[in-house]
Amino acid sequence: MLLDDIQIKIQSGKGGDGIVAFNKSKMALGPTGGNGGNGGNIIFEGVSDLSALNRLRNKKVFKAEDGKQGRRQLNDGTNAPDTIIKIPIGTVIHNLANGTKNEITKINEQITSARGGWGGKGNWYFRGSKNTSPKESETGFPGQNFDIRLELKMIANVGLVGLPNVGKSSILNELTRANSKVANYHFTTLAPHLGAYYGLILADIPGLIEGASRGKGLGIKFLRHIERTQIIFHLISAESKHPIKDYTSIRKELASFNKELLKKKEYLFLSKSDTIDQSSIKKTLSKLKKKNPNVSTLSIYDPDATERVEKILNKIIKEKGI
Repeated sequence: MLLDDIQIKIQSGKGGDGIVAFNKSKMALGPTGGNGGNGGNIIFEGVSDLSALNRLRNKKVFKAEDGKQGRRQLNDGTNAPDTIIKIPIGTVIHNLANGTKNEITKINEQITSARGGWGGKGNWYFRGSKNTSPKESETGFPGQNFDIRLELKMIANVGLVGLPNVGKSSILNELTRANSKVANYHFTTLAPHLGAYYGLILADIPGLIEGASRGKGLGIKFLRHIERTQIIFHLISAESKHPIKDYTSIRKELASFNKELLKKKEYLFLSKSDTIDQSSIKKTLSKLKKKNPNVSTLSIYDPDATERVEKILNKIIKEKGI
């Protein structure tokens, strides 16, 4: 199951201590204590693997190494390596300690969330004309500690939405060779699934129900994934006895969560159109066109209907230059 929300603790490394040391060679007396090395940073890096957060499930504390202590003969301590935590693109990094947030939007993009402490100065740093033999040095500076919440908001070109069991997984599998679970009961899909149609990313968002924005059903857990989709494919089952109510119900939940979702371009599909007669289809399409003129039938068993969807996707690809 896709993990899309997790809280962890991060701790950058402490800086190494500077030391007090003196040159013991004749004619070269003086301080030679080196500085401590810097502590390691905690860095988040974007990857394409949407399941990357699953790897963090069993490790809730991430600590970078401390910098090494300074050495004699003006040799500084070694800087500690950075600790890199790989997270999916589309992940928002919430710093619960200071209220800030950052987002990873590109593969290989890096964000430093906790900086390692500076290394302390060795006694060579404190030398002077009046202090030729300083016996003072600095301890390394501490690193940073934060509680971090990682929230995945998928970035997809097209989001498939609708009530449970309207055929979203079936059409995703048909168009992209994805492997979403398909069955004739509610909430078959318990996590978002992605598929690629010639470079166009399609996301199957788990079924919503009335009250989802208030936590009912699968609740708002997956509503946030729709925020990042550029275009919405809204599926209404031809088997529904109240298709208009189904449509307005989902639109209401989208608006309750974020009114900006209603501004996204929406294509409306009467799915499972192979299950009812043509007369009923025409009547239902006529009603739905009053809500959205971009409405058509959809069935994985109807080649013409599938071809219409592909034409829409090809048009999107051309417009976006993918």
